[in-house]
Amino acid sequence: MKLSLLQIQKLYDFTRQHYVEYYDLQTELVDHLANAIEEQWKEIPTLSFEEALQKEFKKFGVFGFMDVVEQRQKAMNKKYNVLVWYHLKSFFRLPQIIGTLLSILLLFQMMKNIQFSTEVASILTFIILISFWSGMILMNIKRKKIVKEEGKKWLLKDIIYGYSSMAGMSYLPLQLFIQIEHNHNQTMLFIMSVVIVLMLLIEYITFFVIPSKASEYLKQTYPEYELVR
Repeated sequence: MKLSLLQIQKLYDFTRQHYVEYYDLQTELVDHLANAIEEQWKEIPTLSFEEALQKEFKKFGVFGFMDVVEQRQKAMNKKYNVLVWYHLKSFFRLPQIIGTLLSILLLFQMMKNIQFSTEVASILTFIILISFWSGMILMNIKRKKIVKEEGKKWLLKDIIYGYSSMAGMSYLPLQLFIQIEHNHNQTMLFIMSVVIVLMLLIEYITFFVIPSKASEYLKQTYPEYELVR
């Protein structure tokens, strides 16, 4: 016996009621639950839909679908990070590497020629943090607009437009500034120059490059994306 369209919709409703908000993950769970229920009906044809559903749901344990959601979030965050590093590596291949190295050397010379102080460190740190988190806020606004227009949330899309698992890296320059304040030498200044350029490249990739290719990456990850968006 096969599930009806109404019963399939009830499974979607069931996943949402149990805090699964992403359509891609809902679809996977619905497919799993549907197959499991149909298998139960082969063994016990008299079993009701609700009884079969609850029996299968108990197999997920006391936390329900939470573990499944957490595992998928980790997997999608890993996929997103791979995309960031893929694009970042392109800036260290010809011809982009020329611009990258020139930027590092130019910044290094500028920091050598100014009197590095707490005030300078504070200003540079402030600029980097403000630019990064302003970009994150604007991306989150865009994400909410997209969800409202499409009516569905996709986990990878939420990561691309909503938040970055690399957000913690924005505080790395601050830590280096503190080190430079206590150990002011050219080696530390050069390291600082490299970190600042890398942070700016990551911001560019996070806020411009990957979002511009979002549809391409989503189609690769979700074959059904174009059909149901």
